[in-house]
Amino acid sequence: MKTVVVTGGAGLIGPSLIELLLPKYRVVSLDNYFIGSEKNHVGGAEYVKGHTKDIESLLGKESPIVIYQLGEYSRVEQSFTDLELVWESNVHGAFRVFEYWRKRACKLVYAGSSTKFADGGLGRDQSPYAWMKASNTELVRNYGAWFDLPYAITYFYNAYGPRELSEGPYASVMGIFKRKYLAGEPITVVAPGTQKRNFTHVEDIARGLFMVGEKGQGDEYGIGSPESYTVLEVAKMFTDNIVMLPERKGNRMESIVDTTRIEKEFGWKPQHTVREYVESLKRQKK
Repeated sequence: MKTVVVTGGAGLIGPSLIELLLPKYRVVSLDNYFIGSEKNHVGGAEYVKGHTKDIESLLGKESPIVIYQLGEYSRVEQSFTDLELVWESNVHGAFRVFEYWRKRACKLVYAGSSTKFADGGLGRDQSPYAWMKASNTELVRNYGAWFDLPYAITYFYNAYGPRELSEGPYASVMGIFKRKYLAGEPITVVAPGTQKRNFTHVEDIARGLFMVGEKGQGDEYGIGSPESYTVLEVAKMFTDNIVMLPERKGNRMESIVDTTRIEKEFGWKPQHTVREYVESLKRQKK
């Protein structure tokens, strides 16, 4: 079987992608388990523990036909205090993955960030995370042009799903809401609460990634739900027991989802809604 490498394969999105890849490919995951977990392992995949900056020494013997680069730091507000950590992952680590890609002349599917398009394009400079991710999309395009390499760049919009982090400083918005609601605690919302998000289920993102990995080429593959809700609206789907928190730096107000390309080329459409997900969680509590 041909080999596919997935960095960040033990995180939120990687396992759902691996489940789609396994019937067709041998899958090797590289994850440093910073936010990933062995609980997310999928039977049949091979897991290597390590940082992407060491990809050549860890996976040097592999000759993948596709590399899915999901293994990067992915928190906006937290990136202000984790600057060195973000740089190590999203610049140093990413560069080593790009070099690994160049030396094997395979295909790279890069997981860009929708923050690049937030607030009319200003979002790319609103946090260290956003800037590094946006810069990487440009570097991927240049690598493709400089070295005649196949690539595809995707952009996710606020992933949620069963494997989301609910505890600690790297917990996701949906994960925090879920944990607090199931514990009977007030849900905390960062002010002003009017910041809009396009929450997209991990299974929908994984399907889009798989499609792009199979036949996609180039930039601008947006993978996101067309439904836009404010953070406060999502909180109120759970409960009216809400406490507002102070505003945080880097917290973009709005992003525009453009799924035109992936819909036109592959017929991709989301199969899940955030409201259905919240209702399923509320049934768990009953």
